[in-house]
Amino acid sequence: MYRIGQNEIDAVGRAIMSRDFFKINNSGKEVYNFEAEWKQLTGARYALAMTSGFAALSSALIGMGIGPGDEVIVPAYTYIASALAVTAVGAIPVIAEVDETLTIDPKDVEKKISRYTKAVMPVYIQGFPADLESLLALQKKYGFRILEDACQADGGTYRGRFLGTIGDAGAYSFNYFKVITSGEGGMVTTNDRTIYERALIYHDASAVAFFGDQLSGIEEPLFGGTEFRISDIIGAILREQLKRMPGILSDLRRNRSMLAEKLAALGGAGSEYTFAPSHDIDGDCGTTLALRFETDKDCRAFASRVMEKGLYVTIPIDTGKHVYTNWTQIMEKRGAFHPAMDPFRMEANKDLNHNYTLDMCPRTLDLLSRTAYIGISPDWDEAEVERIAKLLSEN
Repeated sequence: MYRIGQNEIDAVGRAIMSRDFFKINNSGKEVYNFEAEWKQLTGARYALAMTSGFAALSSALIGMGIGPGDEVIVPAYTYIASALAVTAVGAIPVIAEVDETLTIDPKDVEKKISRYTKAVMPVYIQGFPADLESLLALQKKYGFRILEDACQADGGTYRGRFLGTIGDAGAYSFNYFKVITSGEGGMVTTNDRTIYERALIYHDASAVAFFGDQLSGIEEPLFGGTEFRISDIIGAILREQLKRMPGILSDLRRNRSMLAEKLAALGGAGSEYTFAPSHDIDGDCGTTLALRFETDKDCRAFASRVMEKGLYVTIPIDTGKHVYTNWTQIMEKRGAFHPAMDPFRMEANKDLNHNYTLDMCPRTLDLLSRTAYIGISPDWDEAEVERIAKLLSEN
């Protein structure tokens, strides 16, 4: 969480004092207004706010008609929720390598495509844009869907377009650790009417037909789904957070660039390490400066030295459920509690690619072990950036 304060407190009070803060109401319509404001900002045709990024991913997959018998290619480096969203709809996640930017590698994606591939899920980990140009070329060649997992990239862009609005659908997260936050929360965006209608029904199947006019103009037949609806209290917080987002991103990007420049001037970059590349450095959210070392030993020595000085450094190979080797439910093929609901045991999936091994993505493991993350604060001033740069450069 970067910035929050009195504006959000006042917004919550406004929603509560309306005494009408169920999502479908005749008062503040905070959730509906947040969805409209997100669409206006990003240019997406449709937007659905819901409880989490996982809810958004699974709702989008349902919207795409993905289920048993289908494969969805996901990167080996992402939070486990990306893969679990695939199993939640009865499909099988196929795990692909990442490239030097630590986002999904289109070359390995093409190797993993089969006649069962229905979607590819680029994940913008740490707000890093993926190689969407190459993925869109593969989509044109093979005909799969693209579901952008922008859960760590609220407000990020790729060549001037907002991440999450470039593929067939996008998913965002607003939990405590994201660019903007309501504690928990998520969003689906799409320009595809069918995806939107199915996601609408699925994300609120028990109420969508009974409150308001949510089914006005909907042509998809009703079906059983879940309940990922949020209240106007959450919507009110997110409306205020959305106002803060441009400033947060601008300051993150400024401080990330300033730190990189000062490190380069001090001689660290190019000798001890290099800066990890980006597919669009201007669209990168700026949450993280990624340093790449020749060996994992060098990386750990740097991290140890820096942390002794009181600066926190993360080595992504150590980030638990963000690395495929630690996706226990996936690697051990337990996709649901009841065997009949487990996609790994479904007859429709018996010929699909779920031959997982701990060493199946060696390049990903190598890159993650040789990378150090420096977390960026939007509230640093130039003097603080200078201080941090000097500490990082001292031997």
